[in-house]
Amino acid sequence: MNGDEKWRYFKMLCDLGYKEIEVSFPSSSQTDFDFTRRLIETPGAVPDDVFLQVLSPCRPDLIRRTVESVRGAKNAIIHIYLATSECFRQVVFGYTEEQTLELAVECTKLVRSLTKDNPEASGTNWQFEFSPECFSDTDPDYALRHPHNDRGCIAAAELAQMAGADRVEGCLFGNGERTGNVDLVTLALNLYTQGVSPQIDFSDLNSVIEMVESCTKIPVHQRAPYGGSLVCAAFSGSHQDAIKKGFQDRQRKGLSSEDPWTRMPYLPLDPQDIGRNYEAIIRVNSQSGKGGTAFILQAKLELDLPRGLQVAFSNVVQRRAEELGRELLATEITQLFETTYFLHDNPYFSLVDYTITNDRSQSPMPAELGKTQDTKDLVRIFEGVILMDGKELKLRGRGNGPISSMVAALKEINIDLDVNDYKEHAIGEGRGVKAASYIECKPAGSNQTVWGVGIHQDVVQSSLIALLNAASSVKRESKK
Repeated sequence: MNGDEKWRYFKMLCDLGYKEIEVSFPSSSQTDFDFTRRLIETPGAVPDDVFLQVLSPCRPDLIRRTVESVRGAKNAIIHIYLATSECFRQVVFGYTEEQTLELAVECTKLVRSLTKDNPEASGTNWQFEFSPECFSDTDPDYALRHPHNDRGCIAAAELAQMAGADRVEGCLFGNGERTGNVDLVTLALNLYTQGVSPQIDFSDLNSVIEMVESCTKIPVHQRAPYGGSLVCAAFSGSHQDAIKKGFQDRQRKGLSSEDPWTRMPYLPLDPQDIGRNYEAIIRVNSQSGKGGTAFILQAKLELDLPRGLQVAFSNVVQRRAEELGRELLATEITQLFETTYFLHDNPYFSLVDYTITNDRSQSPMPAELGKTQDTKDLVRIFEGVILMDGKELKLRGRGNGPISSMVAALKEINIDLDVNDYKEHAIGEGRGVKAASYIECKPAGSNQTVWGVGIHQDVVQSSLIALLNAASSVKRESKK
């Protein structure tokens, strides 16, 4: 929802009589933060007996941003959450049970210090909520230290089956009189995710949905458990990052779709088991984070972005999504990445030809030393031709490697860069393999860094292209 849609929705909830309303995830996007401030700063917008509730993960920087969003509210609830299941602790966070509990306590104390114990926040009636996410997958003894349940179905029927009940009445997708009956699809597939076969075949769930909707004239909601069109789609940045790490964990272990589906955050079963594919798992909008865009670029372009570049590009994606007021398609994200980092568009600087040679003039020859010279002591010379805004230039520079020698060469045309980070990896296999290079640079006199990306069959040329693309980004920023 955009700001105006949120405004109308909030008014409706107040008119219905709700007194505690979770209005936003302020740290996720500027849209949510601004909407929260609009509610507080508009006289009469929030009834005196209504609490504004805001959500934040257990991260100190995001908690501070969240508390700031409700500064000056009459009544406010700070709601923080932390996933506590073994899957999330091990796959996503790498925490022990005690470390997870310590983080929860630390963040709770931070909320207290910023709210009730903060004299500057004394004008607000503060309340606090903590939710251990994935409660149902958390070990019961450990879960006793947290109260929460997000199972999302009629738990009594499922628990009754686990206790030995041999007959349960219900309807597909919960259809029926008044508010409906037990959803037999949800009930069956919940058992399936626990390793218990329901003896019902939902492997082609889409055809089941089509039949039910056609016959009953009742649509299956897009967010219905298992059957909804968005059930396998993640928009939230934290969800996307967790799913991405889950797939990486399976890949590291050499697991295929035929192997048991375990330790996968937010996807309790393999989407292929119900006739879905992986294409629509990650959906990107203004609330999405680095994990979602990185997942798409890895799937579409086979690019494994360094974390710093993930963060930088996710900000570009978020701004674009906010400009359009909608989610971005996977093709739009790949095109935006290619445009941002000059993978296809004409950059300000491009490489025409080059050579990298060893300069032995400053050191004795190995034969004179009577031993082999360490290659790290060699000085490299870059000599090449680049295009600068369409004009050919010859450059020459010296350094301890190809990148540093080109950095020195670029100083001849007043492009002064310090290299902060460099990563590379192979794309593809066999004779068609290419090298992807990522380079982070800081322009002289600037506190901001820029990223360059290069792709080429030759790994050295890939790195030089990445450096020139970073220089092109500096030029582009200087013209804004």
